[in-house]
Amino acid sequence: MTTSLTVFSIALSVLLLVGVDRIRQGAQEGFSGTLSQTDLVVGARGGSLPLLLYAVFHIGTPSNDLSYASYEHFRDHPAVQWTIPFSMGDSHHGYRVIATDDNFYEHYRFHRDRAIQFADGARPEGIFDATIGSEVAQRLGYHVGSKIVLSHGLETVSLLKHADKPFTVVGVLGRTATPVDSAIYITLYGEEALHIDWADGTPPALGEELPAAKIRKEDLHIKEISAFLVRTRSRVDTLLLQREINTYKDEPLTAIIPALTLQELWNLLGYADVALSLVSGAVLVVGLLAMLIALYTALNERRREVAVLRAIGFHARQIFALFVLESTLISAVGVAFGLAAAYGLLWIVRAPVEAHFGIPLMMVGFSSRVSLYACVVLLAGALLGCVPAIRAYRNGLIDGLNAQ
Repeated sequence: MTTSLTVFSIALSVLLLVGVDRIRQGAQEGFSGTLSQTDLVVGARGGSLPLLLYAVFHIGTPSNDLSYASYEHFRDHPAVQWTIPFSMGDSHHGYRVIATDDNFYEHYRFHRDRAIQFADGARPEGIFDATIGSEVAQRLGYHVGSKIVLSHGLETVSLLKHADKPFTVVGVLGRTATPVDSAIYITLYGEEALHIDWADGTPPALGEELPAAKIRKEDLHIKEISAFLVRTRSRVDTLLLQREINTYKDEPLTAIIPALTLQELWNLLGYADVALSLVSGAVLVVGLLAMLIALYTALNERRREVAVLRAIGFHARQIFALFVLESTLISAVGVAFGLAAAYGLLWIVRAPVEAHFGIPLMMVGFSSRVSLYACVVLLAGALLGCVPAIRAYRNGLIDGLNAQ
C-alpha cells in the first residue's frame, strides 16, 4: 500500500508537469496550424489579439464592422493576390454562422498547404444555401438536404430566430481539426437576406416579415463585413500594405500579421505557463520526498530482511544497490503511469475543448522537454534512494538479526 501510494504521488506529479507542457505545445501547434498562407488579417480599428481571435479562431466577438466599400478598395489593390471576407453575428445551437464567398473554399489553407475539402455535397450558391463543418454534422446529425434555422446573436439559447428564412444544407466539409469544423458557412448574400426586413437592429413585427421566396440576389446589397484575410504578392507588399491599411483615412482599420500576433499571445501566456510549471514541479518534489520518507521509515522494519540477505552472502554494496534500484523502479513506474495519464487525458479533453471553447489542441508526441522531465525524475529517485541505502549499508549483521 505504501509503495502504491508513492507511485501514485509520483504519477500525479508527472501528469501535472507533462500535462501542462503538452497542452501548451498542443495549443500552440493547433493555433499555428489553423491558418496558413495568409499574410494579413484586417478588421475594424481595435486590438490585434481580439482581431486574431475572432477572425481566425472564432473566439470572442468583433467590436465593430468595417464597410464593404473599404473591403472592395483593398480587394482590388495591386499588391493583393486574394482576399477572403468574413461576416459573423448569427449562430445555430451555439455554433457560429460565418458568411463568406467562394474565395474561402478556393484559397483558405490550414496546416501549411491543406485546402478545404467536401465530405459530401458542394459549396453554397443560392441565397439560402449553407455548408456545415464536420463536427456540426456529427453532433447535430445534419446531412445534405437538412433544413436549419439560424438564430440572431452568438448565445447558445437565443430568443430571436430567423424561422421565416430557413437554410438548406448543401455541403458537409471534411474534417480539418481547426475551428472550421465547428462552424456553419453561408454566403454574404444569405447574411444580408436574413436581416433585409430588420430596421436598426430590430426584427419586423409578427406577420410583417418578407418571405424568403420573394428575396432576390439583385435586391441585396452587402454593406458591412466583420473582417477579411489577405494574401499579398510579396513580403515587401505585406509590410507596405499593412501600413497603408492602418493609416487608411476613409475608415479606421487594423491590419495584423497573424504569425507575429500569435507570438504575442504566447508571450502573454508564458507567465501562466511558468507558474503552472512551478506548481507542478513543487508537487513533484513533494512526491519524491514522500518516496524518501516511505523508504526511510520502512527501513527499520526491514532490518531483519537486510540482515538475512547479508547472512546468505550478499555484500553491503549489493544491499546498497538493491535500495537504489527499488527507488529507481518506483520512480520509473510513476513516470510511466504519469506519461500515460497525461497523453490519455489530452486525447480525452481535446474534442470537448475544441467544441466548447474553440481552442484547437493537437496531439503532440514526446519532446526533448518531456524526455528531460522523465530523466530528472528517474535521476532524483535514484539519488533519494541513496539515503536509506547508506543507512542499510552501515547497519551491522548482528544488529539486524537482533531486531525485534
